[in-house]
Amino acid sequence: MSEQKAAKPGLTVAQQFLNDLWEEHIRDEFATRDAAATIDTMVDDAYVNHVPVLTGGSGRAQLHEFYSQHFIPKMPPDTEIVPISRTIGDERLVDEMVFRFTHTIEMDWMLPGIAPTGRHVECALAVVVQFRDGKLAHEHIYWDQASILLQLGLLDAERLPVAGAESARKMLDSSLPSNELIRKAAAESR
Repeated sequence: MSEQKAAKPGLTVAQQFLNDLWEEHIRDEFATRDAAATIDTMVDDAYVNHVPVLTGGSGRAQLHEFYSQHFIPKMPPDTEIVPISRTIGDERLVDEMVFRFTHTIEMDWMLPGIAPTGRHVECALAVVVQFRDGKLAHEHIYWDQASILLQLGLLDAERLPVAGAESARKMLDSSLPSNELIRKAAAESR
C-alpha cells in the first residue's frame, strides 16, 4: 500500500508534488550537494538560465558539468536562502527569496572572472521553474547584478543609480524607506 502525503492547506495534490520535487532539487543542490541527484529531478532536455550572466546549461551533459564544476562546488559555505514567497500553479512554480553569502570563493556561475572579495552580499532573487512530465523542465533565475557588484565594491554608487543590500532588506521589511535614489538625485541636481 502506498502512502500519499497530505497536501499543504491551499495546495492541490498536483501542486504539492511540484512543491516537493522543487524542495528535493534544492536539497540536492545545497544540502547533499549532489549534481547527479540534482539532475535526476529534471527532464532530459532541461535547461537552466541565470539571466543576469547567462550561466547554466541545456541537456543532461551540460547541466551535469555546470552543477558539478561551476555551481555546487562554488557555493560559499555561509550561503543562506531566506524564503519570501512561493507561488505554485499547475506546471510552474515561482520562488522569491533573499540570497546571502560571503564572497570567499570564486563563484563563476554568478560572478564570472571576479576573484573572491571577502565581502558579504545580500540580494533579492527570483526563480521561475517550469515542470513537464513530473520533473523540472527549466529554471529561469533572476537577480540584480548591479546590487551585487556594488556590494563587492566593483561599482561606484556615487555615480550610478543602484542600491546594494538595502534592496534585499526591503524585500524582508516593507517599512524601510522607498525612493532614496530619487531623493539623492534631486539633492545632487540642486
